[in-house]
Amino acid sequence: MKRKLIFPLIAALLLTPWPVAYAYDEAMAINAPMTVEAAEPATAPKLNAFGNAIGGVTPGDLFHIDSANSTADTLFTLYITNIDELVYHYRYMTLNVGIYVQTGIDQWEKVTWGEGDTPRETYITMQNGMVSFMLPGYAKYKITIDKGCFYCYGIAGDNYAVSPEFYLTLS
Repeated sequence: MKRKLIFPLIAALLLTPWPVAYAYDEAMAINAPMTVEAAEPATAPKLNAFGNAIGGVTPGDLFHIDSANSTADTLFTLYITNIDELVYHYRYMTLNVGIYVQTGIDQWEKVTWGEGDTPRETYITMQNGMVSFMLPGYAKYKITIDKGCFYCYGIAGDNYAVSPEFYLTLS
């Protein structure tokens, strides 16, 4: 009698790991590779800062994200990494962050939230230093600076106005 129970018990134990391996493979598929690349310097936003100037920012691209192979929603955080330098050159700097989804070859549309809601304005400043946003998978995105304003302190001698530097993380 015990011999008849041992064979089914061993068979059940040997077959048990398969669902676990399958679930692991599914999790790996959900976290499919995603690429994030800095935009070309020629397309980057520009600002013309000089002593005691109040000015605006020429729009430009910061990052390109390809999450076309990923089903997961991903949290991104955009940072200004050199705020410690900017505070010596600017009284304030407010930058409007644009998030665009690719709708065709070289066609981009501002990301909408929910059922066609108007895109919400996202600003990064020297005071907050970072912004976070969630992007769904199966798409290509670009992160831009659409507009902005600043007040540059007076610059003396060989000093120059520092430009903001950006860093993008995902989690």
